Amino acid sequence: MDSAEMRRLSLGIRKTPWRQQMRRLERFVAQILGFEGWRVVEWYWETPDRLKFMPISWELVPRGARLVIVVGRRWMGRCVDCGHRCAKVHEHLKVRRWHDLPWCEHPVDIEYAPDRLWCPCCERSCVELLPWADRYQHETRRAQQYIALEAQSMPTSHVAVRYGVDWHTVRRAERRALERWDATRTPPPLTQVGMDEKYLGRRNQFGDKFVTIVSNLESGEPVWIGFGRREATVNAWINTLSVHDKTAIKLVVMDMHQPFKLAVQADDALRHAAIAHDPFHVMKRANEAIDELRRETFFRAGPHMRALGRGKCWLFRRAWAKCTDDDHVELRSLLRGNPKLAHGYQVREELRDVLHAPNELTMAMGLVHVMKRIERRDNVPMRKLHDSLDAHFDEIVALGGHHPPTGRIEALNNNWETLVRQGRGYRDLDFLLLKLRFAVVNPIRTENGAKRFLALGLPAPYRTAAAA
Repeated sequence: MDSAEMRRLSLGIRKTPWRQQMRRLERFVAQILGFEGWRVVEWYWETPDRLKFMPISWELVPRGARLVIVVGRRWMGRCVDCGHRCAKVHEHLKVRRWHDLPWCEHPVDIEYAPDRLWCPCCERSCVELLPWADRYQHETRRAQQYIALEAQSMPTSHVAVRYGVDWHTVRRAERRALERWDATRTPPPLTQVGMDEKYLGRRNQFGDKFVTIVSNLESGEPVWIGFGRREATVNAWINTLSVHDKTAIKLVVMDMHQPFKLAVQADDALRHAAIAHDPFHVMKRANEAIDELRRETFFRAGPHMRALGRGKCWLFRRAWAKCTDDDHVELRSLLRGNPKLAHGYQVREELRDVLHAPNELTMAMGLVHVMKRIERRDNVPMRKLHDSLDAHFDEIVALGGHHPPTGRIEALNNNWETLVRQGRGYRDLDFLLLKLRFAVVNPIRTENGAKRFLALGLPAPYRTAAAA
């Protein structure tokens, strides 16, 4: 409603009788609420002690007073399950209230006595469909949506204080809003799967210290979370897939944990999928070998060498291309008198370049060259790296043929850390999965996603009823 239409409405109210003025004003308030097919019966104010009052002026409304808007249905009720129009009323229920968004720092409640209708299609009685709230909810959809958005960047207790509700109410409203958002979006096809483990900490209250996160590499969103990192954990996720879903999977990217690989290879419908290892974990094992060489060179060679190598762990782990000129000078001085450590550092940088090879043949040739340089058994840390690369040779070479976006796996871990740190931990993995998915998947990237976001996940049901 634009300003010109509001001006015409105000001029019409001044010239019409009092009852018609109130009807137009109620219709105007109903349009502000956004619920077509409903009318505003009355509205009044309440004190925190539930005492009804009418202020002399709008400027004299005390702080903390609650605005109660009583609404009534103008059209025939509809079934909450199938949406069919129901003419027969089975039962008149008690008056209920739903918390809506605050107005001018005043809490707002919508009051209505719903009916239990008899649906001829479902052949059973059910509570009528309400355009502002879902079943078994005490808040409107838009209130739940705003609570969910603020809970993404604020602690739950802060959101509860902001809206004047209990933190359990915030958690329940947030979960319902996320479930509604997730139910209205079409999940992207699962063709590239990322699989990683996450450490829960030694003080967690669960039986397992790890969780396994399965994600869609093309979109970056999490698909499944389960306790443990065993072969049975991955089998629990595989059992949720249909034969068609398994056939569509072309690539599975994972760390170098053997039970993950065995679980995928044991399923007959997933044997066609290529398995690749995350380059992050490959370089992690190379860094572990360099750390062991650094300890042997500096910290186990006397106090003088220990003083030279103290505080230089970050310098040896950083890639040569990301170091500054001062870092290069310091690295050369530390590696000049330590040929074994210098050799290991050079091999690690060569391995880093090999993992960015354009195709499988180039990557295989580069990986063979790296393994030949570290096959000597007198250098124990580098020999362990050689055996690890040899055991996972095919999975590492598969990176050159597919080039999966493996950085999204580690980005998902960062989002996990942010949510867990903000929420002081989560006991419900399903709720954490919803929050992770909402944090990763941007719902307003496209025009259709922006419309769904503004519509709070569901279209207004009575807009189609008006035309019916």
